[in-house]
Amino acid sequence: MKNIVILISGGGSNMAAIVKTAKKQDWATRLNAQVAAVISNRAEATGLLWAKKQGIDSASIDHKAFDSREAFDQALMQRIDAYSPSLVVLAGFMRILTPGFVAHYAGRLINIHPSLLPAFAGLHTHQRAIDAGCKFAGATVHQVTAELDVGPILAQAVVPILEADTEANLAARVLTQEHLIYPDTIAKLLTSN
Repeated sequence: MKNIVILISGGGSNMAAIVKTAKKQDWATRLNAQVAAVISNRAEATGLLWAKKQGIDSASIDHKAFDSREAFDQALMQRIDAYSPSLVVLAGFMRILTPGFVAHYAGRLINIHPSLLPAFAGLHTHQRAIDAGCKFAGATVHQVTAELDVGPILAQAVVPILEADTEANLAARVLTQEHLIYPDTIAKLLTSN
């Protein structure tokens, strides 16, 4: 069985979309795959409760309890490696990972970013796109590299920016596309492995 480990920091809406798609499409039978665990750097992340209710192993490792990023990443790797993951999926995991962590999961570590990369890497992507006068925004699934938001692009979804858009309503429209392209990209990756 191919195991997927999902990392979150908050509500986990992309994680929930992945889990729901996996169940609806019966990834266990069709892809020989399952979401084996959800791990957060925040014990209060509401996505952990949702994952537990779905019967998925869930845990938190508080990044603040470690003296360095490297020490946190090492503890996180130990927890992830217990599941022998075919894929490690960042779904709103709000930590910058060390090069050692990224190298450890090279080719198996993916992220979704709320912009049409390479435009608007980092934070506040929706407001930055509006302020720049862009006509389109969107989301990008990419492989994670040691450099933030520059890994090879695996999929993108485009959303028009409307004249009356605010950061919040643009973010909501982009999120609906994230919920579609992320599970689809994961299924394609699992099929090719």
